[in-house]
Amino acid sequence: MATTSLRRRIRFGGWAALTALVLGVIAFLIWTQLVMPADRAAAQAVFDNPAVTVTDTPDSVVIAPTEGGSQEGLVFIPGAKVDPYAYLATLSGTVEETGMTVVITKPVLNLAFFDQRSLETFTALAPEVDTWFVGGHSLGGVRACMYAQDDDVAGLVLFGSYCASAVTDPDLPVLSLSGSEDGLSTPEKINDTASLLPEDTTFVRIEGASHASFGAYGAQPGDGVPTLSARDAERAITDALSEFVTTN
Repeated sequence: MATTSLRRRIRFGGWAALTALVLGVIAFLIWTQLVMPADRAAAQAVFDNPAVTVTDTPDSVVIAPTEGGSQEGLVFIPGAKVDPYAYLATLSGTVEETGMTVVITKPVLNLAFFDQRSLETFTALAPEVDTWFVGGHSLGGVRACMYAQDDDVAGLVLFGSYCASAVTDPDLPVLSLSGSEDGLSTPEKINDTASLLPEDTTFVRIEGASHASFGAYGAQPGDGVPTLSARDAERAITDALSEFVTTN
């Protein structure tokens, strides 16, 4: 009798644990889909810009110049749970000014950490490009650092981000853009991880910019308060990124 009761308790405990696991997985999957949406007006302005074209694919959003494209491209990875379209306004200025193509990825589960697809998954979308940079915002930048280990990568671009381990190529051109008011990738964190990047890394701190200033998606929990307008932040990013691309 005692044995039967014990078996029932074990069976009940097993089913309870399995149920809790399933509910936990479901809750996690729902959480990953609650993204920070792109500002519609900012995204629409890029769609309406005759100097660039925007193409949606299952894997990414591609911004390309309408005419006079260069042979350079950037694979850019969004921050955690940020709508890829939030970076249209941030990156389209560089596309227009330099002629480069930008491929903004759509991370698996909206989290770059889970996206193990190869770099070629995204570079294949612009076969006319033969020189590729990689970059990302926040967690996307951490993933970009991993892609940067590829010998064919021409440079690394970090927006409010840093690498989790040292970049192995000491000669790799790197641009690190940060915001003075960033409450997540704080100036202190950027400084503390600077030694993981090559010695000649270009560090640009945008005064008044916050973590969310690197995309058009509104305020972000835990972030600082920006004192720089979205338009001025976009201008500063475009200037720094365009110079980096054209000189490397």
